[in-house]
Amino acid sequence: MDKTTPHPLFKLATELGPLVVFFVANAKFHLFVATGAFMVAIVAAMIASYVVTRHVPLMALVTGVVVLVFGTLTLVLHDETFIKVKPTIIYCLFAGVLGGGLLFGRSFIAIMFDQMFNLTPQGWRVLTLRWALFFFALAILNEVVWRTQSTDFWVNFKVFGVTPLTMLFAITQMPLIKRYHLEPASLETSEAEAGDVSKG
Repeated sequence: MDKTTPHPLFKLATELGPLVVFFVANAKFHLFVATGAFMVAIVAAMIASYVVTRHVPLMALVTGVVVLVFGTLTLVLHDETFIKVKPTIIYCLFAGVLGGGLLFGRSFIAIMFDQMFNLTPQGWRVLTLRWALFFFALAILNEVVWRTQSTDFWVNFKVFGVTPLTMLFAITQMPLIKRYHLEPASLETSEAEAGDVSKG
């Protein structure tokens, strides 16, 4: 079944909605209630995405699975460490996939971000390496914050720190994307060569 392109506001709502729910629930109750609400919101966002677009982005799917696993551990064991270390696991996983892909001459940026870029092999390499390093840096930052700051500070950092940082980083990559952008000879060529960094 073909996927449809969602409205930007819908995409933003499914991506940021669960985080807003997490923040509000933590502010009104506590982290364990927020964790349960976050899990429900994540599942609801994935269902909404599939209903509207007949497709769930890979990053959202992976994030959702990790949230459900670590959220369940948090609630069952009543240990907030699991939900706090969850972002570290996700960021390390993304960094590992991107870095590992480069070792095999592939870039998984287009797949992870659910969109098509048409770049030169050098462009793929540089963009992939930058995102891999960024995710690794986020993993370290998350560890530092949750281990040294209060739970409320960590929640605020997760919602109001990581999201703007990620958006800002993505914006700063636009000059690189424009510099290495290629117009594909055909749609088939674009789809076949997307992410191939073994050339050039």
